[in-house]
Amino acid sequence: MFKCFYCERPITKVKKGACNNCYKKYIWKGKKIICRRCRRELYHHAKGYCGGCYNFLFHLEKNKSENIKKWYNLDYESYLKITKECIICGFDKAVELHHIDRNHSNNSKENLVGICPNHHKMIHMYKYRKQICKILEEKCYRNLFNKQNI
Repeated sequence: MFKCFYCERPITKVKKGACNNCYKKYIWKGKKIICRRCRRELYHHAKGYCGGCYNFLFHLEKNKSENIKKWYNLDYESYLKITKECIICGFDKAVELHHIDRNHSNNSKENLVGICPNHHKMIHMYKYRKQICKILEEKCYRNLFNKQNI
């Protein structure tokens, strides 16, 4: 029986003096390729892409749905339904989630609305907040904003 050179655990299979975990961590080096997407020379992950590009292309929706579940306690279908279009202008290309009462721990569906990045920025600026709140009230959303914050 041998001992691993790195972690000193007893091992039966020896790969260059290391156990399987230490071999993968310290000794084995992946093949460098030019990534098909970003054109940088990095270690090959799969399908001709580097690790970052591979995850972006093939696992983005899965990661996004897991983050939405973690951050907002919403299922992905509800998130897509809420952020379908901006409730103020109807823009549907890039829509962000906004808490009406500005309490980020209140993730009820009544408190969440989809707003385009322009209106979302405006609602967080004091200069335009009253104007956007008035539009939200006209759109039949209950006014949950504190009067002293407006």
